[in-house]
Amino acid sequence: MQWETVIGLEIHVQLATDSKIFSGASTAYGANPNTQACAVDLGLPGVLPVLNKDAVRMAAMFGLAVGANVAERSVFDRKNYFYPDSPKGYQISQLEFPIVEHGTLDIVLGDGSRKTIGITRAHLEEDAGKSLHEEFPDSTGIDLNRCGTPLIEIVSEPDMRTAEEAVAYMKKIHSIVRYLGISDGNMQEGSFRCDANVSIRPKGQEEFGTRTETKNLNSFRFVERAINHEVERQIDVLEEGGRIVQETRLYDANKDETRSMRSKEEANDYRYFPDPDLLPVIIEPEFIEELRKQLPELPTEKIIRFKKDYDLSEYDAENLAMSKETAEYFEEVARVSKEKADSKALPKIYKLAANWVLGDLSAALHQDGLEIENSPVSASMLAGLLGRIEDNTISSKIAKEVFQAMWSGEGDVDVIIEAKGLKQITDSGEIEALVEQVVNDNPGQVEQYRSGKDKVFGFFVGQVMKLSKGKANPKQVNDLLKEKLK
Repeated sequence: MQWETVIGLEIHVQLATDSKIFSGASTAYGANPNTQACAVDLGLPGVLPVLNKDAVRMAAMFGLAVGANVAERSVFDRKNYFYPDSPKGYQISQLEFPIVEHGTLDIVLGDGSRKTIGITRAHLEEDAGKSLHEEFPDSTGIDLNRCGTPLIEIVSEPDMRTAEEAVAYMKKIHSIVRYLGISDGNMQEGSFRCDANVSIRPKGQEEFGTRTETKNLNSFRFVERAINHEVERQIDVLEEGGRIVQETRLYDANKDETRSMRSKEEANDYRYFPDPDLLPVIIEPEFIEELRKQLPELPTEKIIRFKKDYDLSEYDAENLAMSKETAEYFEEVARVSKEKADSKALPKIYKLAANWVLGDLSAALHQDGLEIENSPVSASMLAGLLGRIEDNTISSKIAKEVFQAMWSGEGDVDVIIEAKGLKQITDSGEIEALVEQVVNDNPGQVEQYRSGKDKVFGFFVGQVMKLSKGKANPKQVNDLLKEKLK
C-alpha cells in the first residue's frame, strides 16, 4: 500500500527576557541548580504573578512577522497536572484565547519548490523545571531554575508531508525568532525545541490516521531522524495487521529510534480554567502598529533584496539569509569589495563571496565548532582574498591555500602571497615555455590527443600546473595548450 505522512510541529521558544514571565527572577542560563527559582515560580502560598510586558511584546512581534492576528484580548489559563518538575501542580498557559492566531510561513525545499505551512496559534506560557537523571542513577534530581521562563509555543497546522518539510519549517521559525531578537534559539541549552506529531494514512484518504507525539527534539537532525523512524515504525505496524496507539514517545539518538513514554488513549483532563490571579491581556491597536514599525528586515525580505542587489540565485540568497549573522558577514564582504573593486567586477565578486561563505568558510567553521561571528577570517580579510582572485594575482586553487593560512593566523592575503611566493604566473612567455616543455616531453599523449582522444587534454593541463607549482594562470594554460596541440 502507498502511504502518506501527515506532520504537525509544536515548537517551544524560550523568550530572551531578563526576568521570568510572572516574577523578577533571572532567566540566565547555567546558574547552580535551584538558585533562580523564587517564591512566585514555586507557587508558594500568598504570592501573586505579575505579567512581564516584554514577553507580551516579543510574542506580538512574532505574530506580526508571520502575518498572524495578534489578539487585542488574550487570557491566561491554568493547565492542571502533576509532574515532578512542575512544583505548583499547574502551568500557566493560554487555551481558548491565545495572543497569536492564524499565521502562515513559506518554506523552500531542496528542489527549489515552495510550500505554505499554516500556523494555528502561538501562545504564551511558562516553562517547567528540568528532571536530571545522568548524575543520579537511582533517583531523579529536580532543577527548578527554568520554572517560569517565558515561552511561546508555536503550533502548526498538519500541513507537512515529509521530514524535509518539517525541518525546513523549523529552520525558518528558528531564523525568524533570531532575526527578531526575541530568542537566542540555542538548541543545546533548550531555548528552542519541538514536539513532532506524526501519523500516516493511505494515499488518497482524507481522514487523518492516529498520531503519536515525539517530545523534546532539540536539533534539526534529530527532528528529521525521529520523524523518519516513526513513519517507518507506523507503516510496519499497520502492514503487519496491528494498530497505531495514540501515545507520547521519546527519541533515542544513540539507537536512532523512538520509544513509548506514556499512552494518550484517553485525552488528559487538564481542567483548564482562567487563572484567577491574572487579568486578561488587552493590547491597544496603537501598540501593535508601533511594533510593526520596529520589525527588522526578515529573511523573506532579505532574500528578495539579495537577489536584486547582488544578482544571486534563489539558492544562494536563501542559504545566506537563513542566519542573520551569516547574512551580515556576506554583506560586509560585499561592502568592502564595492569600495575596492572595479564596478564591472562586482557581480563576479558577489557570486564568489556567496560561494566562499557557504562553502570553504562554512566548512572551516563547522570543523572547528565556531560561529561565524568568531571566524578567524574576518569579512574584510575574505573580501581581500576575493579581490586577489578577481585581479588574477592568485588562482582559485591557490586561494584555498591562502585561506587556510589566513585561518591559521598567518596574516592577511597580501602578506601570505608574498611570504609563500604564491603570486600567479600571468606572463604569457613564461607559460608558453612550460607548455612547450610538457608537449615535447610527452609525444605519446600528443599523438593520442591528435587522433581524437580529447580527454588527454586534462593530462597536459595537469602537467603544466605541476611544473608551475600551481601558479600558472589556468585560462592562459588552456588557451596556449590548445594552440600548441593543433
